[in-house]
Amino acid sequence: MRNLIIVAIASLFFATTAIAADASCESKAVSKDGKPLVGAAKAASIKKCEKDAAPAASSCESKAVSKEGKPLAGAAKAASIKKCEADAKK
Repeated sequence: MRNLIIVAIASLFFATTAIAADASCESKAVSKDGKPLVGAAKAASIKKCEKDAAPAASSCESKAVSKEGKPLAGAAKAASIKKCEADAKK
């Protein structure tokens, strides 16, 4: 029962993050004139935005290696990814 609750909470967190990313990309879907895009142009812009946002997380994950070149695990990996993402936002 406890594991089920943890999975449900994690699912809600990831769903909320995905919705927030979608809203962010939707707000960026504007023309050069500053007018909101519509139709296929909007869909293409959102798709490109989401595609561009996804590799940032995976690149930080691929950089999470020890000095010997071995992949990190557990708390060390989480800390490395968190630092990488914070540095990427600067």
